[in-house]
Amino acid sequence: MQLDSALVWFRRDLRDVDNLALSEACRRARRVFCAFVFDRDILDQLPSKTDRRVAFIHGSLLELDRALRKRGGGLIVRHGRAVHEVPRLVQELGVAAVFANRDYEPDAKARDASVSNTLAQAGIAFEAFKDQVVFDGVEVLTKGAKPYTVFTPYRNAWLNRLREGAEDQLHLHREQRGNFSSTLGCPEDANDIPSLATLGFRTIDLSQLEIVPGMSGGRECFERFMSRMDRYAVERDFPDHPGVSKLSVHLRFGTVSIRRLVAFAIEKGALSGVEGPATWLAELIWREFYFMILDQFPHVVTRAFRPEYDALEWESGRHADELFAAWCEGRTGYPFVDAGMRQLNMTGYMHNRLRMVTASFLVKDLGIDWRHGEAYFAHHLNDFDLAANNGGWQWVASTGCDAQPYFRIFNPVTQSERFDPSGDFIRNYLPELATVPDRYIHAPWRMSRSEQQQCGVVIGTTTPAPIVDHAEARQQTLQRYAVTRPRF
Repeated sequence: MQLDSALVWFRRDLRDVDNLALSEACRRARRVFCAFVFDRDILDQLPSKTDRRVAFIHGSLLELDRALRKRGGGLIVRHGRAVHEVPRLVQELGVAAVFANRDYEPDAKARDASVSNTLAQAGIAFEAFKDQVVFDGVEVLTKGAKPYTVFTPYRNAWLNRLREGAEDQLHLHREQRGNFSSTLGCPEDANDIPSLATLGFRTIDLSQLEIVPGMSGGRECFERFMSRMDRYAVERDFPDHPGVSKLSVHLRFGTVSIRRLVAFAIEKGALSGVEGPATWLAELIWREFYFMILDQFPHVVTRAFRPEYDALEWESGRHADELFAAWCEGRTGYPFVDAGMRQLNMTGYMHNRLRMVTASFLVKDLGIDWRHGEAYFAHHLNDFDLAANNGGWQWVASTGCDAQPYFRIFNPVTQSERFDPSGDFIRNYLPELATVPDRYIHAPWRMSRSEQQQCGVVIGTTTPAPIVDHAEARQQTLQRYAVTRPRF
């Protein structure tokens, strides 16, 4: 049945192409309004008013508004609690339905349920669509119709599902802007998009971080990656190489379409085993795996995926607090770890290899609860996504989805030697180590006193000594996990 009018509620899907909620609204309603809410339930919880993510969203909304205006509409922006603002806007506009793309975070699901219930009382429909994933969690199940809890069989089932119906899952991204038959609208009295200052946030120049928000930024980032996708499997682990796509922040806020990325990987040979595209597609599947885990097992937000690991006893007290502070500030004495933390603090970005190494160091070298590190990453990462962040931390902490968890303990020195062999990444973020010879850059404390004096780097004075011995910490970690070690 054709609707007279509908409202598209944008959230983490800030694009006007290949957007299922927008596509469906334009297909089924004669007139379509578009809105975004700066939700105070989210913004008021942010610990800093200098937030790169809010700046990214703001810049992306400005571009989305321009794109919608070219199509005869515009973006209505509100600042308040979404559970109140959306029903209020629906009443003002007199629309018959609200269309939105599905979110999988527990708080977001509760928010949508609240809005849906409020609208239902007024006879207004609320419809949510699958857009930020290729497959929802319930679409990829075991033969026993249960969610997968280990990645590899999930990946295999996901790929089989894609092979069986790839065209059905990926067709939308081929649609053009002009295919919509409805009219986009915007009230004449709609306010302009509020400034960051009006929202209570400081202006940030994202260009200094080489971040371009919006659909244009996502397109530029993707186009740069296209030419090097074939080398992805080889170069993705080296933080000083341009090996990764850096599309994560665009995927997080939906300024690129996951369907377009998957379709391109397939075009490049991902399904036939071409190494680079196949490896990159596997990373996109990891993303969907963690969405599924969060959706189907919401207890992971505050507790271990495997309940037996809730019994782990973590380090606490003043000394543990000092160790945590040293980790946060990049003062552990392990250059690869410290460079990774400095990169995060300075830019809001951290290479994936460093995310694993720094997380492992906090949990398995310092014995500190993974939730402290998860929260720190959540505050600082430009691409923070609850599902991926939680999944990654629990994977490293061996409390999550894994077949053999407790054996994985990253050695920060050997990781450094392998993935930053010349020390270029280290020197970039730890300039105080610039004069350290290559053979010592991964473990400067191995220099003799005379060698330290010769290069002007004194361990414990100009640069911190290691705050823990890795070999000893490894043994303590194995003992810690032995108490709750499950049988496989």
